[in-house]
Amino acid sequence: MSRAAAAVSAADTLLAKARDRTARFGVVGLGYVGLPLAMELVHAGYAVIGFDLSKSVVEGVNAGTSHVQDVPSKLVAEAVKAGKLSATTDLARLKEPDAISICVPTPLSKTKDPDVSYVLAATESVKKVLRRGQLVVLESTTYPGTTRELLLPAFERTGLKVGEDFFLAFSPERVDPGNRKWNTRNTPKVVGGITAACLRVVTALYAPAIETLVPVSSTEAAELVKILENTFRSVNIGLVNEMAIVCDKLGVDVWEVIDAAATKPFGFMKFTPGPGVGGHCIPLDPHYLAWKMRTLNYGLNERGKAVRGSRVLVLGVAYKKDIEDIRESPALDVIRLLQQRGADVEYHDPHVPRFREDGVELVSLPLTAEILRRADCVVIVTDHTAIDYALVAREAALIVDTRHVLPRRPEEDR
Repeated sequence: MSRAAAAVSAADTLLAKARDRTARFGVVGLGYVGLPLAMELVHAGYAVIGFDLSKSVVEGVNAGTSHVQDVPSKLVAEAVKAGKLSATTDLARLKEPDAISICVPTPLSKTKDPDVSYVLAATESVKKVLRRGQLVVLESTTYPGTTRELLLPAFERTGLKVGEDFFLAFSPERVDPGNRKWNTRNTPKVVGGITAACLRVVTALYAPAIETLVPVSSTEAAELVKILENTFRSVNIGLVNEMAIVCDKLGVDVWEVIDAAATKPFGFMKFTPGPGVGGHCIPLDPHYLAWKMRTLNYGLNERGKAVRGSRVLVLGVAYKKDIEDIRESPALDVIRLLQQRGADVEYHDPHVPRFREDGVELVSLPLTAEILRRADCVVIVTDHTAIDYALVAREAALIVDTRHVLPRRPEEDR
């Protein structure tokens, strides 16, 4: 068979398997991106093998238990019982799936550079077993060029030809944990292939599981889409935090300014100040609210206290409301900065019972009147719905509200 004929055969075989749902998917990394994707693929009719290095995660999935907040255990159990979902730590089984979605983390290194070690490790594992007729899709957020410069050369060293023997694409994840409206299925998904055949194959295989696919011309374009989205968010949060500083200096209520600006029906998107930018995507460098830290200093100074030696209670350590995810949470940096300044820091978070990060290990305290009263200052970092803010307002001596969740007091309007 000529290479051209083989190319038609390999692509057509995958397209046929997409149509009749006989394709088997492999999802590498069963975290906040991978497990929801696996469940949507199962819902579309595919059989899915989940790969994860964590033995506890794999055992949990195989027992029908979900460790991801947005995925109910009931659905996992049903998929496992139906024989549509299984999980393994054996990466040699990557030869079994027809399509492999790589959903591993890409955190920042200590020098704030993207850490692609997980992507490289997954690439090496796939390369060892890559066979003709497989599609590989990188979903992990990374820098432009990763798919073509890192994955493609590794896979072609096997002697297989991209676009003919195997297919390679990039499709950035768009996961917003805790969002009840937008999920993996109904969030439009960008896809870009190394070749036209790669794009055709990834589109066909993902289409049954995702309501709207957005094809772009290359993997670089798809990678840059994700970077633009993250940068847009980061820049605008940084901008509104700077506006908060301006408003503070001028004695103007920044929340009033933002709400009024948000009435403009075009050319404006509402962003609100906060203690920083969190989550699992890059760029992640937090934009700290200097004016809030100054407010903490001013408030303690007015009470004859310094930050050093003060007892500070942080409310919320997850990076966004109503989830348990602390990855790159600004609360971790707030805690670290306060500890560096000598504060005795405690925290309460109904979704995070304990955490250990960079040598800091803390356990969530119950939110009681006694604990609130003994704190010199309470800092609201994450605006969880389950927190009793009326209790906080009533019992705390000093509150730094970075999320604008406390009601305005009448005297503030005078």
